[in-house]
Amino acid sequence: MPIPQWLTRDPLPRALAAAASASYATHSIRLHRSFQSSGYDLGIFEQIVKSYADGRWPTADLLGPGAPALADHFHPILVVLAPFYLLFPYPETLLVAQSCLFAVSVVPVTRLALRVHGKPVGSVIGIGYAMSWGLWSAVDFDFHEICFAVPLVALAVERLATQQWKAAAAYALPLLLVKEELALTVMGIGLYLIWRKQRPVGLALTIFSVTSFILVIVVIMPALSTDASYHQIRSLTAPIATPIVAGWDTKLVTVLALLAPTAFVALRSPTVALAIPTLGWRFASGTPTHWGIYAHYSAVLMPIVFVAFVDGLRRLQETRRSIPCAAVVTCLVVTSLTTVMLAIRAPGKPRWTADQQAAARHALTLVPDGVTVAASNRLAPQLTNRCRVMLYRSEQSTRSQWIVLDRQADTPPTTGYVVIAELPHLAIFTMSASGHTPTGSVWWTKPQVALRKPGTATTPLTGSSPLPGRTRSQARSTTATARRSSTPRAPASRHWPGTVPTATPQHASPAPTR
Repeated sequence: MPIPQWLTRDPLPRALAAAASASYATHSIRLHRSFQSSGYDLGIFEQIVKSYADGRWPTADLLGPGAPALADHFHPILVVLAPFYLLFPYPETLLVAQSCLFAVSVVPVTRLALRVHGKPVGSVIGIGYAMSWGLWSAVDFDFHEICFAVPLVALAVERLATQQWKAAAAYALPLLLVKEELALTVMGIGLYLIWRKQRPVGLALTIFSVTSFILVIVVIMPALSTDASYHQIRSLTAPIATPIVAGWDTKLVTVLALLAPTAFVALRSPTVALAIPTLGWRFASGTPTHWGIYAHYSAVLMPIVFVAFVDGLRRLQETRRSIPCAAVVTCLVVTSLTTVMLAIRAPGKPRWTADQQAAARHALTLVPDGVTVAASNRLAPQLTNRCRVMLYRSEQSTRSQWIVLDRQADTPPTTGYVVIAELPHLAIFTMSASGHTPTGSVWWTKPQVALRKPGTATTPLTGSSPLPGRTRSQARSTTATARRSSTPRAPASRHWPGTVPTATPQHASPAPTR
């Protein structure tokens, strides 16, 4: 009986992919469970996938109440996650899916490196790719739809390197369903095919991608938008010269960071030109976060750069230049290790201690399932799987039944709410019975929770039972009873620790930029 071909192949690419998947998932889930994830973007994407799972048109309340998600970015490919979310309706489902998709891209890159350079060098290149800063920066920052693009790009450029032209075009086409600007990458692959004298396939791919791009941003997305426009175009306008000429110190660092892990050998391969469309729209953008090395924006470039490195190293060896292969591989490993450490130390939210995390996790059980919540960016993804969550803004607070507030980032509401839980770093409010309190003050009730160390007793407040051992339904029942039995008090003189009370309401921090 013949042995299946896939069993006779080198298992190293799959082993590296499995190890990478476990590493990515462990890191991203740890961040989420330590309150380092965000409504922008994990909460938004969970709301989108939840919409698909519920059989509804995709919306994201964190973008705005009932906001159509496809008007923000065109990512219908997210529908494939709906069956998995039905089975496991948690934000971790998205993080695990992203980790697996990133890990899949390790296989074609490593497979190509092994085929071209043999096991010693090829395995090091595969490890370097799995550890590359672009992938780790994306893993470090929530979930994004580009996780679908990374394996597709890796498979497409691998097929280009092995001259499987039609297969490369076939892997490139689904990128049109991942995000609207990836049509530019598909166009780049089409032009590359034309340059390699594959005119029928290349011309068809180029025309189809350009037509799709125009149709999506001119017709489909404006039709779904509440103001009949393509929102993302605003980052490229007003004034057009500013984003192009600004921030070139940051842009130069990004280019150097992309090429440094390959010791700039990637520049010897024409494949590296496929990075130009993505770098082009990023550097033309008026949003500074698009220019740098943080977040997810460079993940889709990693397969291109590393496949270009494999090809460039082959060309370098053919010309018998004096740069030894061992030196290039050493540079690759050292640079990858360095950039990984830089990526995971990206600027983010202040970290909470283990005690603060435990207290916050317990306090969130006081929020009933199914209610409308205005939540701070940091706390939103902790609630999106069981509540309707909007981003907390001061002007939005009176439209939400509950408010869950990160006190390190946002200021409390001034009218219409009573305090259900108060911690040094978190506060939970619910709408008062009358729905109105005097401007510039808050009707305070004694909080139902106090910061405590796990394993120690909590002193009951206002007749509530100790928190340890209470179920979510018990917490909801106690909270409801406390609200019904409480009587309004005079406007309190208490204020947030470290702040000075004022009659002028402060404003919450602005919404993050996607």
